[in-house]
Amino acid sequence: MMRNDIPLRQWRANAVRPRSDWPATFVVLLLVVVAGSIGRGRSCNAAETPPNIVLVFIDDMGWGDFSSFGNDDAVTPNIDRLAAEGIRFEQFYVNSPICSPSRVAISTGQYPQRWRITSYLNNRKSNQERGMAQWLDPKAPMLARSLSQAGYATGHFGKWHMGGQRDVNDAPPITDYGFDASLTNFEGMGPKLLPLTLKPGDKQPGRIWDRAESLGEGYRWMLRSEITSGFVDAAVSFIDQAAAAEKPFYINLWPDDVHSPYWPPVETWGDGSMRRLYLSVLESMDKQFGALFDRIRNDESLRNNTLILICSDNGPQPGAGEAGPFRGYKTHLYEGGVRSPLVAWGPKILKKQNHVDSTSVFAAIDLVPTLLELTGTPRPEGVNFDGEALVGTLLGEGGSRAAPIFFRRPPDRDTFYGEDDLPDLAVRSGKWKLLCEYDGSDPQLYNLETDRSEKSNVASQHTEVVATLTEKLIRWHESMPADNGATYRNKPKRPKR
Repeated sequence: MMRNDIPLRQWRANAVRPRSDWPATFVVLLLVVVAGSIGRGRSCNAAETPPNIVLVFIDDMGWGDFSSFGNDDAVTPNIDRLAAEGIRFEQFYVNSPICSPSRVAISTGQYPQRWRITSYLNNRKSNQERGMAQWLDPKAPMLARSLSQAGYATGHFGKWHMGGQRDVNDAPPITDYGFDASLTNFEGMGPKLLPLTLKPGDKQPGRIWDRAESLGEGYRWMLRSEITSGFVDAAVSFIDQAAAAEKPFYINLWPDDVHSPYWPPVETWGDGSMRRLYLSVLESMDKQFGALFDRIRNDESLRNNTLILICSDNGPQPGAGEAGPFRGYKTHLYEGGVRSPLVAWGPKILKKQNHVDSTSVFAAIDLVPTLLELTGTPRPEGVNFDGEALVGTLLGEGGSRAAPIFFRRPPDRDTFYGEDDLPDLAVRSGKWKLLCEYDGSDPQLYNLETDRSEKSNVASQHTEVVATLTEKLIRWHESMPADNGATYRNKPKRPKR
């Protein structure tokens, strides 16, 4: 096995080396393996080169955490600059309020329930108890694979969490899903960066998640507060190779900085409260994005032909991030758990700049068919996407998806973050949001045009709407493979609202 461990006694020397020296050596070792594959295959002529795509998918960040989405407690200038030069979408949804299924949806264009990934992937026993798969089936219709077959160089850099974690050490490597190269964290198979932790007063760093050393070949330890820069370095090197080979690229940059536990740079710990640590990590993450965004912006050919998308995989943890005006948190089907900020940037691709789209309703599952159409990439044969191709919407012309957006709660999250007996199912259809139990009982209906905070349940006033949406929602729920949400534990009765 390629071993890239750094003994604790060496960490200080490594920490003061320029970023171009470390972890660049590790990145070179990683990318030299795939340099041949990037150079092979169809190479597009300049006149017909499809757009490059960069998808930044942030872990556990709230709708209101970017400065450009209303955060007055922190500044995120690199992301805010993209937002000012691009489009901010205010009614974009992810398809689960928790990490693994949300990642499946944005990768496949299908509801994650189809692949039996309905909560975070854990150890084997826990996955089995909840009625879940151990990893995403490599046969899933991955966006990366379709783009790779169309001539794209494809790279994944950051958190994976769709297989290969805890004791699940026989999951497929990330490169089995259509990626030429990967560099992940402790929840994925293949080369990875693992976190050293340091807080004020520490003389030596600690380690967390060290059992992940067994998950595939190659790992390197670096300060958690700097790991995003490691993923960014790998992504920039990958872009350089793709550009040299005159190939379009698709890149996942999926950082996990703002997922607890929070380990910001020591000098930014402040009072050590959860909120302060979170804000410091958020600002540090934004700063580390700068090298990637500058690489693209400062190269005219890349600036004119690259689309960057930035969003979050689910809502925030209470006391850390904030969901703006929305009710709920990560794991909840209320808006705060599933509504995500979305920033799109592409000066020569988008049709509007410094634009806020507050009306278009669409979801992560729509991005796969949308990006396939935008890039002129054929859809995989025999695949029916749950998402819809909404190129005009993404480019700034507006418009919502035609079909409702359906949700099912994670099987192990019936009670969480202080809410007992959380709704099992939800649907967004037009201005309406309905939540209910698996059998349709205890309905909650909200008019999101007038009550986006979901404070006033109007189910009793709109019984026909409730009946129609409940029928559609239960039909969808029953069409999906079941998990063990109904039996995972006894459910206390929730008082009628």
